[in-house]
Amino acid sequence: MPIVDDIAGLRGILARSRTLAVVGLSAQWYRPSYFAAKYMRDHGYRIIPVNPRYEEVLGERCYPDLRSIREPVDLVDCFRKSADIPPIAEDAIAIGAKVLWMQLGVINEEAAQRASAAGLDVVMNRCVKIEHARILGGLNWAGVNTGVISARRPVVS
Repeated sequence: MPIVDDIAGLRGILARSRTLAVVGLSAQWYRPSYFAAKYMRDHGYRIIPVNPRYEEVLGERCYPDLRSIREPVDLVDCFRKSADIPPIAEDAIAIGAKVLWMQLGVINEEAAQRASAAGLDVVMNRCVKIEHARILGGLNWAGVNTGVISARRPVVS
């Protein structure tokens, strides 16, 4: 699978992915990971927190690592340093995730190539919350130029 960096590809990932494992999700409300996960949950996505520091985040059981999750995961959202991504990519492959998503500022070409070679879609250096709001609605209601020109909202299945 390719590294996804276009509107159509991102829209497809966001439309297909319903269960997101958020690696590095903080229980602190002011952290970007918390804000992004809460936004996605509020927009109908199932959030599975992954952080060994917590028992529960956003009212959901928090897992110490991806391999401890016992349900299907569509998308692994990484709020970790770029250097920490290769083992997360290996875990994403092992649990059968379909997408490896690295947040803003997180770029690891080695992990991206490994995940892509294993059949996962890969997104780097993008925020899942920002992309959801930009592509599937939210930002344009506030008058922000999203770069998507259309008279109608895309249908999310």
